[in-house]
Amino acid sequence: MTTAKRREIDVLLSEERTFDPPPGFRDRAHVVGEQPYLTAADNREGYWESWARELHWFQPWERVLDWQPPFARWFVGGKLNAAYNCLDRHLAAGRAEKRALVWEGEPGDVRTYTYRELHAEVSRFANALKGLGVMKGDRVAIYLPMIPEAAIAMLACARIGAPHSVVFGGFSPQSLRDRIEDASTKVLITADGGYRRGGIVPLKANADAAVDGVDIVEHVVVVRRHPDGEVLGGATMGERDHWYHELVAEADAECPAEPMDSEDLLYILYTYGTTGKPKGIVHTTGGYMTQVLATTRWVFDLRDEDIYWCTADVGWVTGHSYIVYGPLADGATQLMYEGAPDWPDRGRFWTLCEKYGVTILYTAPTAIRAFMKWGAEWPAKHDLSSLRLLGTVGEPINPEAWMWYREKIGGDRCPIVDTWWQTETGAIMITPLPGAIATKPGSATLPFPGTDATILDSEGNEAESGLLAITSPWPAMLRGIYGDEERYRTTYWSKWEGAYFTGDAARRDEDGYYWISGRVDDVLNVAGHRIGTAEVESALVTHPVVAEAAVVGRQDELKGQAIAAFVSVVDGAPVSEDLVKELRDHVAKEIGAIAKPADVIFTADLPKTRSGKIMRRLLRDIAEGRALGDTTTLADPAVVEQLKKQYEGSEG
Repeated sequence: MTTAKRREIDVLLSEERTFDPPPGFRDRAHVVGEQPYLTAADNREGYWESWARELHWFQPWERVLDWQPPFARWFVGGKLNAAYNCLDRHLAAGRAEKRALVWEGEPGDVRTYTYRELHAEVSRFANALKGLGVMKGDRVAIYLPMIPEAAIAMLACARIGAPHSVVFGGFSPQSLRDRIEDASTKVLITADGGYRRGGIVPLKANADAAVDGVDIVEHVVVVRRHPDGEVLGGATMGERDHWYHELVAEADAECPAEPMDSEDLLYILYTYGTTGKPKGIVHTTGGYMTQVLATTRWVFDLRDEDIYWCTADVGWVTGHSYIVYGPLADGATQLMYEGAPDWPDRGRFWTLCEKYGVTILYTAPTAIRAFMKWGAEWPAKHDLSSLRLLGTVGEPINPEAWMWYREKIGGDRCPIVDTWWQTETGAIMITPLPGAIATKPGSATLPFPGTDATILDSEGNEAESGLLAITSPWPAMLRGIYGDEERYRTTYWSKWEGAYFTGDAARRDEDGYYWISGRVDDVLNVAGHRIGTAEVESALVTHPVVAEAAVVGRQDELKGQAIAAFVSVVDGAPVSEDLVKELRDHVAKEIGAIAKPADVIFTADLPKTRSGKIMRRLLRDIAEGRALGDTTTLADPAVVEQLKKQYEGSEG
């Protein structure tokens, strides 16, 4: 199906279909009417305060909010601990023997942790970190596959007040090194390897390359991934390396939780921006825990008996908020899975749903489009009747995929919560509440109670279509960019006075529903992962034959966006299909496989204005197959016409 045909279908679907909450679902839902919206609108600070009271606090707050744009402080003076709220308070509340994590590895090995067992393991590892000299405020990097130790390591850091920086296991050694150096990381936690599509990801080898010559890293803790203790990927141990299992075997199972100020740093998570340097997004403790607790419970209508599965990786913010901190703060039982959705076959997700009786499934539109491509016969082989709620995250979902998800996975009975939020927001911001809000395929519907969203034009006037903005502080909001206050101001708060610039375009329909259309800056959304064009361009020009590169996104039916790279080589360098592969592999080495360009087009020159600025707008037109816009400002208008012919020829 062509992109144009898909868009035509999507428009028809979105304009004609509305789905009310199913009566049986509404009868038991946490929220069934408009009252929470009215309560929050009447007293927003009081509304968030009521959620904060559900957490355990060592010391109560003095004020709910201090707001000095663009800096917010929530629950000022209060002291709490994130790990305590995810573990200890459930032991006292009768959930000690309830399953917290049910984990399955790609090869099929299974581990289960009750809340009591998870509490003990987190405490042991927290004590082990203290034994390595980690103190409150020290930064710890985590570079692990999707195994229980990833969540355990995050919670152990939180328990002793050491901010963590989780780095996606698919990132390259250079990307890992950049993040380690930016955060001045004291300890790195990794694994000998991880499984992916039957192969081994050599995480320890990557970690060794990343920390080679980096003296700030004092210790490297290595998890032995193989269930029988075999060392994966040829990993070797050096002087500063420690096996995880040896450290925890010697550690005490009791570790007091460090009382943290509400505004103490909980974690740093790096995301891509419009420059080549990733941004270290800072999230603190009290407000973040308050909002992930609230959104997990209400957006997913979470019940005590649910089996909840968020398919994200902990290396992204979705894994932080809706695998670790939100579900565990709410006392959920959740499934974690290590591997690919198509290993050993394309029914793996549905096998897991059936096997574990999953009731809530939260996944990405990219995955749903892949499932569509693979065919409905795969889910049809499995009993998915346990499912009662479906969710989407990471990017806007096209209505065709929304309807397929509803019909083929949800059996036309499960509400779908299409959620909009960002690494920077920390928690879900725009979403249906499934027992209260009628849904439309492709729309994230309405802001979560207590969230002030709107659409503004470039001058800051409200509009039906334009730029999505948040006009008041929210508890889980980023508190800055690590070590770069000016970049924080400029990136998010300089466009309009007192309003947060999301970087997303949106429109509002006649019912006030929000429709997010995607990024408006130079950040791509590839399979739900944000990648800066400048980061990919910087990687390309480090190759010895590349003189200049410009990167744009184009629509992709599977990934949402794919990367198109326009490359000029140095004089005399031959171009070939081998060079295309070499450049794609080079980007993967520098950043990670997720950033590989789908298209590489060689060009003698790039379209530039007379002042030398690359006209990426025209490159996007070329990559999307659109008619070219105004080219009168170009230094050489013939360049873009030649590029258009080259690109169309490469696709043919």
